[in-house]
Amino acid sequence: MKPLPHDYDVDLIGGPQGYATISAPGLPDLTTAPPREYDGPGDAWSPEHLLLASVSSCFLFTFRAVARTLRAEFQEVDAHTSGIVSRVGGVTRFADIVIRATVTAAPSASVELLQRAIDKTTAHCLVSSSLATPVTVEAVIHAAGASGRVDERFKRTA
Repeated sequence: MKPLPHDYDVDLIGGPQGYATISAPGLPDLTTAPPREYDGPGDAWSPEHLLLASVSSCFLFTFRAVARTLRAEFQEVDAHTSGIVSRVGGVTRFADIVIRATVTAAPSASVELLQRAIDKTTAHCLVSSSLATPVTVEAVIHAAGASGRVDERFKRTA
């Protein structure tokens, strides 16, 4: 990792209605629009979807780094992230975000190390840590063992 602080810049161009384009140096442009729930077309990335995508991808990238440090070997992470927008304290906002992650362990992996990696990831993910909204991780670890498949399930909230 490069030394902190890190600077990020995003540009947006949009008119009085319809789609907007998000761009950043060296990255492909993204088309964005309000979701159907806010009378948008529903066929473009919305700010709500982008937030959930940020939480989900930060979980994976943080998990990769933590697992590498702990030498917790895995084959794949499959994560479904959902969020509930509601009125909280008179403000419309995300009230809850849940990451449902399935981690497929490598054949020689330690389930305990993978659980530690998920715990550390939940506590240290940059995006989740930056939000006022609680982010809960519900994880299942699939481990191939001599007696077949073992599912370890647990829940953590950042």
